[in-house]
Amino acid sequence: MMTLPAVDVLRPRSVPEAVAQLAAHPGARLLAGGTDIVPNLKYGMYDTQHLVALRGLSRELRYVRAEVPDGELRLGALCTIDELARDATVRARLPALADACAQIAGPQLRRMGTLGGNLCLDTRCVYVNQTYFWRSALGFCLKKDGTACHVVAGGQRCVAAASNDSAPVLLALGASVGTVSPRGERVLPLEEFYLADGVHNTVLAPDELLVEVRVPGQAASLRQAFHKLRMRAAIDFPALNLAVALGVAQEAVRSVRLCVGALAARPALVKGLDDLVGRPADRRLADELGRRAHKQCRPLTNIGVDPGWRREVLPVLVRRTVLRALERMPSYGG
Repeated sequence: MMTLPAVDVLRPRSVPEAVAQLAAHPGARLLAGGTDIVPNLKYGMYDTQHLVALRGLSRELRYVRAEVPDGELRLGALCTIDELARDATVRARLPALADACAQIAGPQLRRMGTLGGNLCLDTRCVYVNQTYFWRSALGFCLKKDGTACHVVAGGQRCVAAASNDSAPVLLALGASVGTVSPRGERVLPLEEFYLADGVHNTVLAPDELLVEVRVPGQAASLRQAFHKLRMRAAIDFPALNLAVALGVAQEAVRSVRLCVGALAARPALVKGLDDLVGRPADRRLADELGRRAHKQCRPLTNIGVDPGWRREVLPVLVRRTVLRALERMPSYGG
């Protein structure tokens, strides 16, 4: 039986108090829904003496709000995954996000897990998400206690995989995040939020708190879809996940973004798609996006699913997802 280590749980009642507690206790970690950090604490993956519990901030950070006049949708970081999957505004304007949230874990975990927690989900790897005894027998790894990467021989950077299902959708939709720290507030595009380092794959400082997600109003006019590949139809983390967002007018492409996750430490936006603007939005576009994703994305052995098979199935999933997006008419124009 795995037990929790002894930790001191701090319970701030406001965002400024939470930030102050993070600053006052170096090494403290955040506790929102607890669906990821609690198992990892039991695995002995974190050396921390303090948890900053965020439940007392729900009145500040749990909302879905459309801004006027630009239609920007703001999502509080403590919105639960279940709330986002069911919310009428999210389902109408951001159906791909609602789909992604509906496929995260199981119903009990969706009711506990939060949007901020999912965006900041720790990276996962078959060589680290194990018991301390298992990891010690292997000699540990770059992510925790060791000096070797068991995925990339001689690798000097951890490649544990980003497995958050909300991130590819929000990246494809051009979302940004708002944070608060002792240095003040900042807003940055989500594509600048993630780093290619599995040990710590976000730009968040130790005393910084993600408080909000902002999705531009024009995202509601995009044809969008999400797909998750997993070995079981429930509970599992993704073997691959992906999201596409297409601007279409007069049956021609006006904009295109494709993001693939569960490959390496950060979700990957497929590059070099500007030349597709102006092409017909049809099956040939779906085929071409599948080819480009196959060329750029190379799964690793960081997930316990054959990487060769994952790479070969990727273009098939991209084609299906793009076609589903093209069939889905936006509820708000476009």
